[in-house]
Amino acid sequence: MTERPAVDDIDPLIGALTTLPETACGKTYPGPVTPFGLVQLSPDTVSGGDHGSGYSADMETIEGFSFTHLGGVGCYGDLGNLQVMPQTGALVTGRVAANSRYREQTVSAGYYSVELERYDVRVELAAAARAGMLRFTFAADRPRVKVDLARRIGFDGSHSVEQSFTVVDDHRVEGWMRCDRSGGGWICGQGPAFTVHFALVFDRAIVAHGNWEGAEVRADRSRTTTAAEAGCYAEFDGPGVLRAKAGISYTSLDGARANLAHDLPDWDFDAVVTRARAQWAAVLDKVAIEGGTPDQRQIFRTALYHTMLEPRRFADVDAGTPYERRTVFSGWDVFRAQMPLMTIIDEQVVTDQLNTLIDLTDSGQVIGLARWELLGTDTDTMLGDPAINLIAEAVLKGIVDFDVDKAYRFSREVALGPAERSNRGELANWLQQGYASGEYSLSMTVENAYTDHALARLAEHLGHPDDAAILDASAQNYRNVFNPELGWFRGRHPDGTWMGPDEGCAESNPEQQGWFVPHDVAGLIDLVGGPEPFIERLNAIFENTPPADLMKWNDFYNHSNEPVHQMAFLFTYAGAPWLTQKWSRYICDHGYGTGPEGLGGNEDCGQMSAWYIFAAAGLYPVSPVDQIYILGSPIFDTVTFRTSRGTEFAVRRTGTGPYVASATLNGRPIDRAWITHSEVVTGGELHFHLTPAPTDWGSKQLPPRLRRR
Repeated sequence: MTERPAVDDIDPLIGALTTLPETACGKTYPGPVTPFGLVQLSPDTVSGGDHGSGYSADMETIEGFSFTHLGGVGCYGDLGNLQVMPQTGALVTGRVAANSRYREQTVSAGYYSVELERYDVRVELAAAARAGMLRFTFAADRPRVKVDLARRIGFDGSHSVEQSFTVVDDHRVEGWMRCDRSGGGWICGQGPAFTVHFALVFDRAIVAHGNWEGAEVRADRSRTTTAAEAGCYAEFDGPGVLRAKAGISYTSLDGARANLAHDLPDWDFDAVVTRARAQWAAVLDKVAIEGGTPDQRQIFRTALYHTMLEPRRFADVDAGTPYERRTVFSGWDVFRAQMPLMTIIDEQVVTDQLNTLIDLTDSGQVIGLARWELLGTDTDTMLGDPAINLIAEAVLKGIVDFDVDKAYRFSREVALGPAERSNRGELANWLQQGYASGEYSLSMTVENAYTDHALARLAEHLGHPDDAAILDASAQNYRNVFNPELGWFRGRHPDGTWMGPDEGCAESNPEQQGWFVPHDVAGLIDLVGGPEPFIERLNAIFENTPPADLMKWNDFYNHSNEPVHQMAFLFTYAGAPWLTQKWSRYICDHGYGTGPEGLGGNEDCGQMSAWYIFAAAGLYPVSPVDQIYILGSPIFDTVTFRTSRGTEFAVRRTGTGPYVASATLNGRPIDRAWITHSEVVTGGELHFHLTPAPTDWGSKQLPPRLRRR
């Protein structure tokens, strides 16, 4: 019996929901994309509203197929540009009015197909890095392709954007869509202004075409149109197969043409699918697995797929830059696990991302360092300073192919001033008062404390001891939002008074947010009275979270969102690694699944999936900058990380059950439930022997207490 290819386990429909109220939705898209590709050619079921991907598997109609998408993001999303829709019969320009019920949807890595019932047409999608191809099979004569240039996933209906297109000849349409902030988009118009250039070509001659502005349709031979709420259509003779392909650029029309010519030089649709599939097969080999159930393998390999979508390529194929410019840096999410995963398996992505962030600051496009970068703009979404976290982590792990001194200078300005270069609002409050006193006082304080620890380690490494001393002190500011009377954390008002239990947190509550002290877990243990009360309080959160609630937003262990992602691995710091083993395995088993409901929270640009990759392999980076992985309980017989340095690190298991009875590292017994980044990237083998009952393995040699002054 031939073994099923690993690439066939990728199911892009996992997490592809935006609407179910009883669960936190993944908000992924099912259409084809290549690893870190600029183009994501995917079906659209909805425009506008809080539907970040523009697609939800529970919706019964499709309104078109667009070339750009954001996957797994909350709020209103953005992109969804250059939407095409095949039609037969009378022309219908409106998105909702023209939609169609669908059937026989087929989804795999690099390929998507569906039957549109209303128009009796089969639609197939394939993608390359900067271009995409559609293959339509029409049953009826005189088929039509409608091209909606005004469409945008987060469009708010203000119609202030502008589009332009030219029918160049009987096969080609070219143009651009300008998307400004007043037209909606990310977080209801707080995102970037950008222009998408496109070169769209058909393999059959256009026999008639027209355009529209709003409700006004002009069925004529007008070659060029520039307007708001515009679109065009092209009609063709005869039924049968019609192919269309387009190159996309955020720079210029010449860039779109070059991207199309490079990526899709011919009309071989099947070859495009084959190439994309081969690319995904190759990157899956970066973290190879053996064993597990069919569902576990599908979840794992799709998770790895999702970690390799962002940060996507942003520049054109002929940009000529010394590095690959990237975009979509969801910093508050991905600094926790997705970027740490890349430091093992794809250092080039980390290097590209840091060069991009540094250049955005150096050029003046961003003040400070971007928190949530989108299309060359900092959307200033969420909180903390995740770019600093990543800069420090990269340098300390030996990833230094960027201007480290400039990166340190920018980071220092954010953390220590001058105030106009800082992202932190009232910087003096942070440095003198010792806590962040804004709306999100608690969340900002603990996030900033970790960042200052990260920057202190970088300062120390680069020979700036005075900076390190200041930052080590402010890294302890988390203590200033610990209310000793309550025995737990609370936000604080500017006058020092304590906030209530429902205040001070971003997308969390104090019980969840207070556990984010990754750089000083030993200090947190001291604050709550020692290991026993620490373990009791932490364990109670998991005990109070029913298995079903791990796929829902809840007030206990809310795996749907990032502030809790390190919690299962904290038990080890208090000498109870068996509880880390128990609960990390529990989350793997109950917090992830197959199908559209398989993600319990927004995918968040790879973070939700990166957590699973690490945890299913039996390790997790609680404090990435400190280069330590806390060990858990692997669910596969073997997980092999193939590192960027040409080495292999294999995690193997024997025995059954979630608990570790013993372990060896490179054949030598170890009694510590943690390993270092150096041990991973040097290569070797970590072997667990598992057992059904808890043991005290790893409880005696605690993780090193990180620097605290």
